[in-house]
Amino acid sequence: MAETILPRLSDAPRSAASSASESRPPRPRFRRPSLLHLVLVPLAAVMLAPLAWMVLLSISTREETQRFPPGLPGGVHWQNYADAWTEGPFGHWLLNSTIVSVTCVVGNLVFCSLAGYAFARIRFFGSRVLFIAVLATLMVPFQIVMLPTLIVVRDLHLTDTLGALIAPNLATPFGVFLMRQFFTTLPRELEEAARIDGAGRLRTLWKVLLPLMGPTLATLSVLTFLNVWNDFLWPLIAIQSPENMTIQMGLQNFQGSHLTNWPVLMAATVTSQIPVLVLFVIAQRFFVRSIASSGVK
Repeated sequence: MAETILPRLSDAPRSAASSASESRPPRPRFRRPSLLHLVLVPLAAVMLAPLAWMVLLSISTREETQRFPPGLPGGVHWQNYADAWTEGPFGHWLLNSTIVSVTCVVGNLVFCSLAGYAFARIRFFGSRVLFIAVLATLMVPFQIVMLPTLIVVRDLHLTDTLGALIAPNLATPFGVFLMRQFFTTLPRELEEAARIDGAGRLRTLWKVLLPLMGPTLATLSVLTFLNVWNDFLWPLIAIQSPENMTIQMGLQNFQGSHLTNWPVLMAATVTSQIPVLVLFVIAQRFFVRSIASSGVK
């Protein structure tokens, strides 16, 4: 008798759950547009307009770029992209920018992680004052520290080399601040458990904390790559040789004093932005996740 009752009792929650799921209305796949979308869609169109116009100019002829009022190109001229590679050492400039950007990204991930962990977890004499001093440097424009940085680079015999572009960007105050803020959101119990198992601070940082900070590391990588890849002012000051130019400096060679070949210039500009767009698309979900989790402690 008991054997016949027990299965029926165990099946009761399942039948109740199944009936509740059946009575629940299906969720719509697409949400209805709200008033916020009516504002965001025009703003997105305004933000995409310069990029779309740049692409249109890159497939136009020189005569089409000089007519007024401007209009759509009569055809697609892919020769502009080929001319961008042949009229200058475009591939070498891309390689220089890649070397500098990737090295700076790796340097920021290493040094900013160590500095951020020290400010978040290690209490030493003057730690708060030193952290405030690091934050204060964020309010100093680069034009003020430009000449002192150039003097330091000259004393290190790095002028007109790729090292002059790498050394000042190996660690940034924003990277230290970002990593420190996210380290404070992690519970200390994780470190205490690792310390009980015999792990030191560096091993705890490498094995326990950094694997939990994937979105933060991706955010720092994307922001550092964008900053270094699109930098123009500092390479203009520190680099003189054409073989050491980055892609942003190389683009100015397509501009003449009296005449500018706009289709070739726009084609080179579109090509230079492809790595940035690909990197952002790959790391977009990590970037959004880090922003969403920044307020959760």
